[in-house]
Order: sequence, then structure tokens, then C-alpha cells
Amino acid sequence: MIATASAPAETYESLLLRLCQAEPRLIVMTAENRAAIRSLPEKLGGRFIDVGICEQTMVGMAAGLALRGRVPVVHALATFLTMRAFEFIRTDVGIPGLPVKLIGGVAGFLSEANGPTHQALEDLAILRSIPGMEIVFPADEEEMLRALPVILASPAPTYMRYNARKAAVSHPAGFALGKAEVLSEGADVALLVAGFLLEEAVRARDLLQAEGLGVRLVNLRSMVPIDTEAVLQAARETRLLVTIEDHFQTGGLRSIVAETLLDARVTCPVLPIALDKHWFRPALLQNVLIHEGFTGARIAERVRRHLAVQPDILPSIHPTAHPVALS
Repeated sequence: MIATASAPAETYESLLLRLCQAEPRLIVMTAENRAAIRSLPEKLGGRFIDVGICEQTMVGMAAGLALRGRVPVVHALATFLTMRAFEFIRTDVGIPGLPVKLIGGVAGFLSEANGPTHQALEDLAILRSIPGMEIVFPADEEEMLRALPVILASPAPTYMRYNARKAAVSHPAGFALGKAEVLSEGADVALLVAGFLLEEAVRARDLLQAEGLGVRLVNLRSMVPIDTEAVLQAARETRLLVTIEDHFQTGGLRSIVAETLLDARVTCPVLPIALDKHWFRPALLQNVLIHEGFTGARIAERVRRHLAVQPDILPSIHPTAHPVALS
């Protein structure tokens, strides 16, 4: 069995090493993306494989190893892993449902100073099109460490955005696939967020709460499977859903939430905060957030502005969303 707990001061590298030592089926692979796993080659020997800048080859090799009973954990920049190697992920890993674990580095805004070629803003949309693929967007390093043993123990193929940023909030609950984390309750606005933008969503929540609004904050760290009940509960018990993601609007969190509501025949106002018509302007991360309008202050401002132009949302909509008859 793969271990399921991490020591408090562990890093991704030390945890992965410990899990590999406990489970001989684990193989660590990389496409010349060693930043997070730099000391593992000398410690894992033949169980560490660097294929060079050959993401397709790496995924094909990982599929072959998985067919021989191994659990490959592959590392590459998210944009090249999910796009350059997509056919191999779909055909070699997805169709047979092999337990290959895909770890994507510098995804979304975390690629900060890199241009559009390195900005993985469609990774979720691309990979959730593969039946059976599990997808995890940890909010921070603490959550990533909690998620890693869980995804390695899953028999399904899995993609996880690598995120080693320090935690901005405490995560009292453990990690489980398909389970969201509700960090605050409220009946006016629900902020649904994925990944490192949880930190900015916390700031937005605090600003809105200071103005008298009841704000529910939901960390949707498991994107596929999504916590359907958490999304529907937020729709039924609050008056406005706000989706926050460093991803294109199409195919990402906003799309997942819309599909969830449609399947349940529930309707409610939704404000998407995502990139829509352009890749982001490269800069240091904080400047990216400011320029693209994803700081806590700007998120709160966008929510405030949305409520101002649709003032009927707060006074007239009952906390229980209404079922919609579908023709």
C-alpha cells in the first residue's frame, strides 16, 4: 500500500522520495524538468528517468511502465505536458485507464514572466475531455502534499498542477478526491475558487464581509471529480456564485459549474472571473494579478460592481435556487 500521510515540514521532493521508498511500484520521470525533484536521481537510481525535452516519449514510456505494473509519476511544464503530449495522454494513458500521474509545473499565472507559449491556461479544459481522468488543483504546498499520496493511490490516470506556494490559510480537513473545502459560510455570495488563487479569494472575502455581505468561500481543489454537492449547495443557499480561476473561461471551472447546475436543473446568477479573450501579459506574478484584475481587491470590486448593476440579485432572489424545466 502507498503511504497516506506527510510529515509537517516535508517538501514535495522529500514526500515523493518517502513514498517511493515505501512503494517499489513508483517510478519518477521527467522531461528535463527537475527543479522540484533535483536530488532524486542519486537516491532512486534506475527508478528515476529523465527523457530530455521529449514529453510525448515520456508519456509513451510511462504508459508502457504502467502496463508492467508500475505507477509512473511524470513531471514537465504544464503547457507542454498537456498540449504537446495530449495525443499520447489520450491514447496511451486515457483509453486503457492507466495509473499514470501527470504533474504539470508553472501552470496558469504561475508561469508569470513567460509568454503565451508557456501559459497553460487550457490544461483543465483539455484533460477533462478524457474520460476517467482525475484532475487536482492544490491551493498551496500544504494541500499538494496532502493530495499526492491520495492521487498516487488512485488506480485512475491523474493530472495535478504543481503548486509549492506557502499556505495562506489553514486547511483543517484532509484531502479527498471529489471533496471541496468550505472555508467560510454565508448566504449572499459564494466564491468558488481553484488553485493558488484561493489566497486572493480569501482577501476578497474579507473585504466583502467587512461591507456586511455574507460570503461563502469554497476551495474546489478536486476539479475532476468535482464536489457536486458543494456546488449545488452554494447555488441553493447563496444569491450569487462567483467562479475564480487562472484558466480560460471556456472549459474550466466556470464550465464545470455551469454543467453541474444544468445537470441538476438548478439556475442562479453566476459571475465568472477568468481569462476570456487573451493570454495574460507576462510579468512578475503580483503584477500579473494586478494587470489582469485577479487581486483580492479587484475580485471584490468586480463582485461589488456586478451587484450594483444587478441590484435585484440580493433583495429578490430567495436563497433556494429554482429548478428549471428543460425543453
